Amino acid sequence: MIKEIHFFEKPGCINNTKQKLLLATRGYKIISYDLFQYIWSESELRLYVEGTRVADRFNASSPRISSGQVDPYSFDEDSSLVALMADPGLIKRPLLRLGNKYGCGFDSKLAKELMNEVDVSHLLKCNQSDHKSQCTSNFTKM
Repeated sequence: MIKEIHFFEKPGCINNTKQKLLLATRGYKIISYDLFQYIWSESELRLYVEGTRVADRFNASSPRISSGQVDPYSFDEDSSLVALMADPGLIKRPLLRLGNKYGCGFDSKLAKELMNEVDVSHLLKCNQSDHKSQCTSNFTKM
């Protein structure tokens, strides 16, 4: 039986594409969602980020974070969820679900389990400076 992974990504993100391909080569069926078009509820998003430090829920490569406009350390549990829902570009990607297991980021406990301890450190942070314009979020609802 093929296991389905629900994969919330930013379409066009180079690392998300590589992450999906890597999971597919391991036999998983990937069901992709556009992180920016998905309608999040606080309770659903909480499932993905539960157990992570608040600051670790945020995408360090987000232009709003790297510019200093948003400080991930200034949020508590509830206010972080409000900020992430208001601007999905702030969410650490990908969000993953396999059955009733959830993960936030490709370094999450779930991702490590799926990858069976394969080194994926090269797929954790955007280092494609020549592709930044493609990866910049237009979502600044806050």
